[in-house]
This record gives sequence, C-alpha cells and structure tokens, in this order.
Amino acid sequence: MTSEPLIITVAPNGAYKQASDHAAVPLTAASLAATAKACLDAGAAMLHLHIRDAQGRHSLDVQGYRDALQAVKAAVGNELVLQVTSEAARVYQAPEQIAMVQALHPEAVSVSLRELDQPAIGEAGLAEFFSWLARERVMSQVILYDVADLQRWQGLRERGVIPEAPWFLLFVLGRYSAGQTSSPRDLVPFVHAHTGPEPWAVCAFGATEHACVTAAAALGGHVRVGFENNLQLKSSQLAPDNAALVMQAREAAFSLGRPLASAQDIRQRFGAA
Repeated sequence: MTSEPLIITVAPNGAYKQASDHAAVPLTAASLAATAKACLDAGAAMLHLHIRDAQGRHSLDVQGYRDALQAVKAAVGNELVLQVTSEAARVYQAPEQIAMVQALHPEAVSVSLRELDQPAIGEAGLAEFFSWLARERVMSQVILYDVADLQRWQGLRERGVIPEAPWFLLFVLGRYSAGQTSSPRDLVPFVHAHTGPEPWAVCAFGATEHACVTAAAALGGHVRVGFENNLQLKSSQLAPDNAALVMQAREAAFSLGRPLASAQDIRQRFGAA
C-alpha cells in the first residue's frame, strides 16, 4: 500500500450531460466556477472541464475556454489545476484538436491517444505535438481506453516518437454508452500491462465508480470522479452534486492511509509551467 498523496480530479460535466440529466451539471462559466470551488473544498486538486456553445453542445472554442478558465480561476485562484479537454466527441478531427491546444496553451490538458493517432496526423505529427507539449510544459494526461491503447503508447515511447516528459495516464474502465457500469476487475488488465514509469489514474462509469476508484487508490493509482461519467453515490442514490462524489473519494483515500495531493503537489510533480 502506497502512502503517496492521492490526486483527485473532478470531471463535472463532460461532453454530453445536460440539465435534463441532473440539475447540478455545470454548463456555464459561472456554474463551473461555483462547482470548482465546492469540489476544491471537498478535496479535489484538479478540475477536468468541458465547455459548451450557445446551444449547449460540446465545444473546443478557444475564447470560450478562456472565458471559462478566467471565471474558475477567479473562484479558486491557484488552488486547482485546471485541465481542459481536447475530446473530439464526434464533432472535431485530430488537426482541430491539436490546433485548439496550441492556441489556448493551457496549464493542463487531456488528450486521447486513439483520437490523435490518425492518418491525418501520422507518427511525425504525433512526435511534433507531444514534443510541443513537453517543451511548453503543458501538463498532459493521456487517455487510454484499453490495453491495446496502452501497448500502442508504450511502443511509441520505446521508439522515441513520444519524448521523455512527466506524462500522466488515464485508464478508462468501460465505455460511454447507455447503462454502462464499470467494474474494478476492468482495471486488472491495465495494471498488468503497465510497465512504464508514468503515474496513472482511472475513471469509471455508473454507481460502481466509487468501487473502481477505491481499487485504483489501493493499487497506487489516482482517481477521477464526477458527473461526466457517473451521477450516483456508492449507495446508488442520485448524488446531489459533484462535490459529493469528490467527498466519497476523499473518504476512501483516508481509509487507505493516503493523504490528498494539492494543486501545488501536482505542479511540482509534473513540472507544469
């Protein structure tokens, strides 16, 4: 059992959730700011945020991100690491995703290897983009959906396509589909296949999210919780807000003897600018 500080990331909205799913899904800059403050107080150290356009749809608009980040920063200062998503969500293509990240130059970003590893980019494009992320000290979390993704990442690293840098991996337990419920067993193949030095976290779907993140914390990983993937408490009751899911993760960390990481801990570990 590790006593390394646990990084709790909250993903409060995602690309698809609407107010019809839960009244507390934050869809505006102001509601993201309020959610961020509540989740900080509950124990989160990093915010994974999506923004929406005027019609409530997933957006990678650079100015929209700047507005949301400004609002959140006004609420939490430097006490949360603010990670933007580059998710395609069936709207964007890899060149657009890369262009957004480079134009925005965020403190932290999540990128799906599967979404970027496309013929339009090629390995030369991957090398260029990941080298830019490393050079610009953008804290980067690489999303991996299965062991094949992890093995592809390992191969790119071994061949030097992906440069040395303090990368952070996210193992996704399950899929974005109706009724999806993850299992802690879904983590086992990732743990067995992960032979590299990168720290890792998990996200999971449905009311078993808490069991999955507790298993990850027990195995030395980090966790992401929130309405993006799950609206339920471990009791299967509807969570009142994102902060309640963060609080559950905090309690699990303490039961395992793991202190909570702060935003400053994360910045020091990953060398964020």
